[in-house]
Amino acid sequence: MSKIDEILSRYREGSHESLIPILQDVQEAEGYLSENAIVHIGSFLRMSTTKIFGLATFYDRFRFFPGGRVHIRICNGTSCFINGSAPVIAAVRETLGIEPGQTTRDGRFSYELTTCMGGCNEGPVLFCGDNYKTRVHPEDVPDMLAKLKSLSDLQ
Repeated sequence: MSKIDEILSRYREGSHESLIPILQDVQEAEGYLSENAIVHIGSFLRMSTTKIFGLATFYDRFRFFPGGRVHIRICNGTSCFINGSAPVIAAVRETLGIEPGQTTRDGRFSYELTTCMGGCNEGPVLFCGDNYKTRVHPEDVPDMLAKLKSLSDLQ
């Protein structure tokens, strides 16, 4: 039984109200929502894949490509933006050479932008693994990513 089949077995077939929890469970298990997963879910719920994809893209929590071994979330909510998240995002983009939602060619890094991580008075906020970094400055980014790269080499 595949991971997706195992997840779907916990839900009632054809139950449209289960869509979001199913998508969350699949992403947690697989790391992202693949085209295959969306088709499989659509068949189980008797929903078009277009509807599922449309709903999933509405929420910024869902990813459609595999993440890197090190996945970074950067807050770009109003407070963090005012406190300088744009230059931090630019520094991450420049250092990694990828856009939000992408993964580096070596599979080490990916990053995404979020709208709020609850650290509004300490922004910009960056989250990686189980660690929050607050008051991040663009000049901190290259050294921080180099340290994360050396840790990913150990995995």
